[in-house]
Amino acid sequence: MPITLHCESCKKKIVAPDNAGGKWGKCPFCNHRCYIPLPPDENEEELTLSPVDETEEVRYRRMMQETYNITESLLHETEEPSDAETFKNMNEKEFTAQIIKYLRLMADGSLDEAHNLAERIVPYKSQAKAIFEKLLKAKKPEPELQDVPKKVLDGFIKNMLTRIG
Repeated sequence: MPITLHCESCKKKIVAPDNAGGKWGKCPFCNHRCYIPLPPDENEEELTLSPVDETEEVRYRRMMQETYNITESLLHETEEPSDAETFKNMNEKEFTAQIIKYLRLMADGSLDEAHNLAERIVPYKSQAKAIFEKLLKAKKPEPELQDVPKKVLDGFIKNMLTRIG
């Protein structure tokens, strides 16, 4: 039984021999390369297809993005030395560098990292308070923070001073 199909290009009806099913051929009208489908098998059962659930697709993509983000954060996590030892043995210059790092993280929007660093700074209230006040009174910000607007930087510093108490 010959296979009947329509050309994808010119839409004209084409008849192909039944042994041509599953192969490619040229349309006799426009020479477009057409795929000749296999003839239907009488014993073959028809598949029932259902539409894609868009909400399920969105949920799946969101879960995959969350998995990716968690994997990335775990891969970039580094072990740090004991906080008590690290901060106890720091001089004022090193401690100032940690505070500037905290402010830089806040400015860059790395809030989790900034929070973790702030947790390690807070126990050293008097030392931290002096450095934050010095930064607040400075006419020019530190070189690492020059791209941060003055009001934003002052807000971060005042917030930390309030937290320290």
